[in-house]
Amino acid sequence: MRTVFSKEDILLLRQNPCVFSCTENSVNYTYEFKKRALKLHKEGVTAREIWKRSGFEVDKWKPSYFRYVLRDWKKIVKKRGTEGLLKLGGVQYDRGPNNTPKDKIKRLKLQVKYLKAENDFLAKLRAKRAESNSGLAKNTESLKN
Repeated sequence: MRTVFSKEDILLLRQNPCVFSCTENSVNYTYEFKKRALKLHKEGVTAREIWKRSGFEVDKWKPSYFRYVLRDWKKIVKKRGTEGLLKLGGVQYDRGPNNTPKDKIKRLKLQVKYLKAENDFLAKLRAKRAESNSGLAKNTESLKN
């Protein structure tokens, strides 16, 4: 059974910088997100965690969805290279660098939004690490002497 998105879900998904377009039955991701997701997965990040880090509500999909999407993208890359990610089943969703001015503007806006979201995530991660590293519990040995 496929996931069917409500109008509210679609509006929320369209706000995500990783989404190029969305309908009640499908989500089309940006070329940049696809490349980044494959890179992260190759580095050992789980498929579900990739979507979660990218700001998606992962509970809306079946747990296996993310794994299958990455599997499909890997097959496309193996068959046609990373440029194959621009086309899915012969339909060009995100036309990449060779697109109309309207598509190019949309793609650049999404890319800026994605990079801002990624920077925000990394800033939060750095802050958490700094907070956990600044605790005195690790340095109590030096205070006892």
